[in-house]
Amino acid sequence: MTPRTEITVTGGVRYRVEGDASEVERVILAAARGSIMELAWLIDAETGGRLGVNPACVVTLRALGG
Repeated sequence: MTPRTEITVTGGVRYRVEGDASEVERVILAAARGSIMELAWLIDAETGGRLGVNPACVVTLRALGG
């Protein structure tokens, strides 16, 4: 099973994405260091679709396991 991470953004909305927490953190930090308004592109664990997250809005990450 693929590891999953839960991302909570401002407003309390939660997303579950594919990847372990350290991998997801790396993607978010890379986007934060990139150009203005660069999104962190992740895979939604429930739909398999691409999910763009604004790094400035991320409040917490939580590892959900595999």
